[in-house]
Amino acid sequence: MNAHASQSKASFVYVTYILSTPQKVFDAIVKPEIARLYWGHENVSDWKPGSKWEHVRVGDKRTVELVGKVLEISPPHRLVISWANESQKDDPEKTSRVTFEVEGHRDMVKLTVIHDELEAGGGMEKGIRMGWPMVLAGLKSLLETGNGVVMFTLLETPAKAG
Repeated sequence: MNAHASQSKASFVYVTYILSTPQKVFDAIVKPEIARLYWGHENVSDWKPGSKWEHVRVGDKRTVELVGKVLEISPPHRLVISWANESQKDDPEKTSRVTFEVEGHRDMVKLTVIHDELEAGGGMEKGIRMGWPMVLAGLKSLLETGNGVVMFTLLETPAKAG
């Protein structure tokens, strides 16, 4: 058995409730013009099973930071994608999986994000544990108030003296 096969895998689950509809939540994930308003990135794909997707940073350089494939899609309730840093896309040990489950719940939506098959203790696991709560807070804000908060931009901007 090689060393890679024995590495443990980690997972991260985040659940939030959003005053919206399943279609609006799903669209906010897959439509670049909406995702950019709260994520600072666009998710670009034709959203067909087996198709590639790219996570493209908004701005002049349009850097592709994450890539993967659409593993499963059932709008507006479920999307499963593979997920890897663009620079590590050819290393299966560095590829993880993200599942978005979108369920209507009374007058709101229960959104569950499951990020699994992560390399335990790796950089991606550490990054997503901070990243997903920020991204989903921005998504919730956008859909409930019309104002998206791009948390990553806030982190890169020096704090104002108060």
